[in-house]
Amino acid sequence: MQQSGFEKAQIENLDTKDKVICMFNPKELSLQKTNTWSEKDVKEGDIPTLEFSGGKPIDLKMQLFFDTYYENGEDVRKHTNKVWKLLDVSKDKKRPPRCQFTWGTYLSFKAVITSISQTFTLFLSNGTPVRSTMDVSFKQSVDEKKQPRQNPTTISKPGYRTRQVRQGETLDWIAFEEYGDPNRWRFLADINKLDNPMSLEEGLVLAIAPLD
Repeated sequence: MQQSGFEKAQIENLDTKDKVICMFNPKELSLQKTNTWSEKDVKEGDIPTLEFSGGKPIDLKMQLFFDTYYENGEDVRKHTNKVWKLLDVSKDKKRPPRCQFTWGTYLSFKAVITSISQTFTLFLSNGTPVRSTMDVSFKQSVDEKKQPRQNPTTISKPGYRTRQVRQGETLDWIAFEEYGDPNRWRFLADINKLDNPMSLEEGLVLAIAPLD
């Protein structure tokens, strides 16, 4: 059974918009980031000079657990094959799909899947697998810091516009510019579901809703 009260993690195929909903949330996630430094020899001294050569993408690893034994006893591959499809090479794009792993408000990670290892641990008497673990490795494909942040819940509604927050802007100032009334900041905060309307992050994309 899925953990009660916990939002399910999901993997979305960004090429097709298909989603794989995890039956059980991962117990842990492993994130690894490395930078490359080159060594420049010096004529004197024992330690070479280090020069930064560039950063490498973040690697995200997790283990997913699938179990259909106590629910309906169906073939667990009905669920796990959806994950395997994220390694299939598209005939149109000539590559596997890009994807996004999302888990509530904790993590949103755009990446490609680099490897999958699957183990079946329980079978019915007829050989049908009903329990499995999958070790999945992702490699970051987008630097989120360079992407404008969005509140996607309302931006696509008819009549809504968007505005990207510039450095030093406050919500009451934006409300004044958009509606001629700085007191409309509460309206903007509600529309965009801002947790801390007093602190706007540069690059955040706000939905600008029409007034009723």
